[in-house]
Amino acid sequence: MIVSLVNMNAKPFSIIKTLLLAYLLTGAGIFGFAQKNPKETERLAQQYFEQKEFEKANLYFETLYDKDPEQWYINYYHSLLGAKEYSKAEKITKKQIKQNRNNVYFYVYLGKIYKLQEDPKKEKEAYEKALKELSPYPPNVQNLAGEFTDEQLYSYALQTYNKGRKATPDYPYFYERAEVFKLSNDINSMINEYLDALEFRESDIQTVQMQLQNSLGYDDEEGGIKNPILKQELQKRILKNPDKIILSEFLNFILLQQKDFDGAFIQSKSLDKRLKEQGQRIYDLARICVSNQQWETAHRCYNYLIEKGSGNVYYDIAIAEGLIVEYLTLSQNPLASKEDLLLLEQKLEKANQKYRERFVNQTLLKNLVMLKAYHLNKTDEAISLLDEYIKQSGADPMQRAENKILLGDIYLLKGEIWEASLLYSQVEKDYKYEAIGQEAKFRNAKLSFYAGEFTWAKAQADVLKGATTKLIANDALDLSLIISDAIAVDSTQGAPLSLFANAELMTLQHRYDEALQTLDLINSTFSQNTLGDDIYFKKAQIYAAQIKWTDAEEMYKNVLQYYPEELYGDDAQFKLAELYEYKLKDKEKARQAYEDVLLKYPGSIYTVEARKRFRELRGDQIKN
Repeated sequence: MIVSLVNMNAKPFSIIKTLLLAYLLTGAGIFGFAQKNPKETERLAQQYFEQKEFEKANLYFETLYDKDPEQWYINYYHSLLGAKEYSKAEKITKKQIKQNRNNVYFYVYLGKIYKLQEDPKKEKEAYEKALKELSPYPPNVQNLAGEFTDEQLYSYALQTYNKGRKATPDYPYFYERAEVFKLSNDINSMINEYLDALEFRESDIQTVQMQLQNSLGYDDEEGGIKNPILKQELQKRILKNPDKIILSEFLNFILLQQKDFDGAFIQSKSLDKRLKEQGQRIYDLARICVSNQQWETAHRCYNYLIEKGSGNVYYDIAIAEGLIVEYLTLSQNPLASKEDLLLLEQKLEKANQKYRERFVNQTLLKNLVMLKAYHLNKTDEAISLLDEYIKQSGADPMQRAENKILLGDIYLLKGEIWEASLLYSQVEKDYKYEAIGQEAKFRNAKLSFYAGEFTWAKAQADVLKGATTKLIANDALDLSLIISDAIAVDSTQGAPLSLFANAELMTLQHRYDEALQTLDLINSTFSQNTLGDDIYFKKAQIYAAQIKWTDAEEMYKNVLQYYPEELYGDDAQFKLAELYEYKLKDKEKARQAYEDVLLKYPGSIYTVEARKRFRELRGDQIKN
């Protein structure tokens, strides 16, 4: 080839020049140049390897390997396999084995060569040789098992860890073995490996919880800590080893994560008796149940504490909070019988007298007053009861202020707006720069709204948009916007807004049917009103109060369909999520609805709570 380029009649210098040019144009010329420039050699080797031009890459890797076998073995090995130069790959691998007796993972590389040559006998011999010659110290074990795992040789990886476990019983490789089981899709064995780790070292409980959560994932209703196999395997172990308290502790944790509150109660009761905890675990569970609106299980918790007797530290608070739960249960049920309501009234009156001077009494008093006023039509008795507490000389000033606001609410319920306003104004004056004073000021603004004094109501609401309490500030902003939007385009002297204000007051007074009729009248009479989202949202609240869940769902959906960017868009989205979670018991719809709050309304005041509940429903570990 080179000779053919030369003109035999040319001068000697020209011939030499031509030969040199031809030489440089060949791979040998470039290779020779690269040999004198190590960085260029490395660059070309890597370039050809990435381009899968393995034959060319091998020319450079061979030189690099000869100079530094330890550094360049892996690159050269893979490049040789890419070029199917198995004999050379076998040769350099055996050389590495000979020179690195402790690094038995090179046998895995050797086995792979035999696998590509379709020689299963030699392949198996290589892997078994690795296991036989393994010096079972942790770094050696980790390296060999890691290579087996990378090649998806999971059985050999487990055998490697087993050999390491025998040599170092104080470090049994539970977490590494669990990862291998996970990769091989053996979920049952993976779970048990983590449970073995927990039994081996109880202080690892948080690590085990986190590893299980991450390993089991969040893909569906049975993902993460919700995986049913986890619960089953724990229960088996508890039956075998009932004295292993840590297993019962872990099961209790899982039951709470799964929101299996009845199961958590049974487990907590067992632990309370066994550990002689005097009820703290049960009391904590009761509070969790209340926050999740699990009234029945909360009742069971409080009754258990009461049954422990008056000597128990939680006895009095269990009575008080148990009655609060009973009130919440009945007050949220429009179908509650008169007999049940009267029986609860008797219990609350008795407790109110018993704990008259105790810290729990304020909530008992509030529930008793609301029961009388809102559910038994005994507003005068409620007013008299509150008056008595407000006038007590030793009453706590803040409690007195709270009772004045509640008393104002009851006067409003009776329709005595002036009396209500007077009480709100007193609290506003006494606590002008505190949250309770701002709450009173907002109530006065709402009174003006109910009375049709929209300009004044808006002025007061505008002042409160800067309130220190975020909830008050948000409510004030809502009120201001409702008024400004309605009045701005209203040619009817505020008639639609007046009707809406009346409907709100009727709702507050539990006159639900009248409120719904009034809301319907707005749309039928004033077709151009701007209260569409307000009306849908208010109807949803009324239907929810009447336990008409599907009607409430429809109204929230109407807000989201027709007015997603309006005032109540984020409110409707969050309330719909709560409706799915607590009332309709559809966890998947609830999870999606909470996620929609985060995605569609990232600036909403509900984002923090929505994120927490979304993560709970997804199965994340949440500290209660």
